[in-house]
Amino acid sequence: MPYEITLELHRDGTPYGSVGERCGWLLARLARGVDEARQGRGAARRWTDPDDRFPDEEPDGELFSFRYRTRTGLVGGGELRCQLRTIPVWQPGSRRWRLIRRAYVEAWGSTGVGMRAVLTSAELSMFMRGLVHEAEGCLEGRELARNPGEGAGTGESR
Repeated sequence: MPYEITLELHRDGTPYGSVGERCGWLLARLARGVDEARQGRGAARRWTDPDDRFPDEEPDGELFSFRYRTRTGLVGGGELRCQLRTIPVWQPGSRRWRLIRRAYVEAWGSTGVGMRAVLTSAELSMFMRGLVHEAEGCLEGRELARNPGEGAGTGESR
């Protein structure tokens, strides 16, 4: 089953970088995880606003980090990563602080120039679903590997 894909990053139509490292199954799993968290499953239910709900593996942890590595192990060509951050926002009407969570998606091009987007869980869900849909479209209708029972993403190997 396919799970090794490379994402070609573009900025305003210009090639920006390449990332990958067998990230197909992780993209599909994270897309499902964000959708489940938005529905209030698991530890995410403690956040009242669905836009603050993300998969809770670590409070302010990293959801993914993809780099490009050559077959010989050299790193280069770009990076795409996503970190969760909890941010206090002052609510003047109630005169108190409210905690919100956002996903910081950062892309670094092969020249070292970076870009950042700050996303709600709804926006991250749309982004992840778009990546999965585009990758699966390249696979001519096959899904990205879920590897039921063995292999990538299950903690088991042979």
